[in-house]
Amino acid sequence: MDRNHQSQGTTMNQSGVSRRGFLKVSAASLAAAGVAGRMYAAGSDTIRVGIIGCGGQGTRDLVSCVKSAPGVQIVALGDLFEDRLNESLAKLRKDVPEAVKVTPNTCFVGWDAPQKVVQTDVHMVLLTTPPCFRAMYLRAAIEAGKHVFMEKPAGVDPKQMRSIIATSELAAQKKLSIVAGTQRRHSKKYQEIIRRIHDGQIGEIVAAQAYWNGGDMLGYWKWWDKENRSDVEWQCRSWPWFTWTSGDHLVEQHVHNLDVINWALQGHPEQCLGMGGRAVRTLGNIYDHFAVEYEYPKGVRVASMCQQINNTTTSRIAERVVGTKGVADVDRGVIAGEKPFKYEGPDPDHYVQEFADLIASIRTATPINEGKQVAESTMNAIMGRMSAYTGRALKWDWAMTASKLDLTPPKYDWVEFPVEPVAVPGKTQLL
Repeated sequence: MDRNHQSQGTTMNQSGVSRRGFLKVSAASLAAAGVAGRMYAAGSDTIRVGIIGCGGQGTRDLVSCVKSAPGVQIVALGDLFEDRLNESLAKLRKDVPEAVKVTPNTCFVGWDAPQKVVQTDVHMVLLTTPPCFRAMYLRAAIEAGKHVFMEKPAGVDPKQMRSIIATSELAAQKKLSIVAGTQRRHSKKYQEIIRRIHDGQIGEIVAAQAYWNGGDMLGYWKWWDKENRSDVEWQCRSWPWFTWTSGDHLVEQHVHNLDVINWALQGHPEQCLGMGGRAVRTLGNIYDHFAVEYEYPKGVRVASMCQQINNTTTSRIAERVVGTKGVADVDRGVIAGEKPFKYEGPDPDHYVQEFADLIASIRTATPINEGKQVAESTMNAIMGRMSAYTGRALKWDWAMTASKLDLTPPKYDWVEFPVEPVAVPGKTQLL
């Protein structure tokens, strides 16, 4: 990408933005925008939507958002990269042309694109950037008075989780909705099985298992060449392969299953012990397999496994909860034991339903706030990664409140930022 070229109506921040400076600038510049964001639709049924992060997932999310309810208009797009924004806009014009209302003046490119998106007259913002940016942009959107859809995971380190929880509290004060991309929470099948678990239909919970074992994601994500790109641009374009941008695949992907376990057990673990490594992966600095044991209150142990390795027979994406009177295979919608059950009712597309629920909350002025729960589920994954990377057992309270781990670069700019070495248990420092 030629960073000196700007398409009509886009903005490039050539100087970069310090991570501290972003929120200081946002707080000052967005004060006037807050009132507009809270005034839903000005007497109409229209929901004006903007997005920060125009990659493949963000574009798919916008299409799902439009399909979820009538009266949705896409009015603002923002991305670090001009080519990604243009690709997204072309796909949106093909898939949901009636909803595309963006103009050249509401397409923003560069480090300051998020600030400009939340200053528009949108009611709702989609945060679909790489995970490393979500805590910062969530704060900016909520301060501006916007409802938010935020993809999972909520971030990549404990500092960001503390920020997400604080921002969620601010959203509650402002009566703003935050819906996270943990779409299983919006599945009728999952809701029914979890309800029965909570009602005691499998007895007292004694154990659980969570899995995301699958193939390498190389077939799904483009690995961008380093040639003629700064370290930061290369790593942001290739974000699934770096810990500071993705959190590793335990955080970025397996968070779905860990979120279901927290949901079923109605809380978070007290401690964990993890291991993992790179058996076949050569890209970036993330692992390709993990195994973590989480201990919840009352001594409940949860076994967690995830991998991204091709040509294996361990493929399994599932959540299983074991009780004294039965076993719930949550992903299958099946309970075996004293009170057997199989869910056979409707189960609309979860990726659409999560937006339908969010938009309904805006239109009825009954906010949904999933910020804390997705932060805690993300923290499950983060502390599992921290344990595996260092070879150290971790307690939740220390990891959440005392850990000083901060993976963000000192400045958001097109600068040199060498890749950290692959973590080695017993050598990598616990921070």
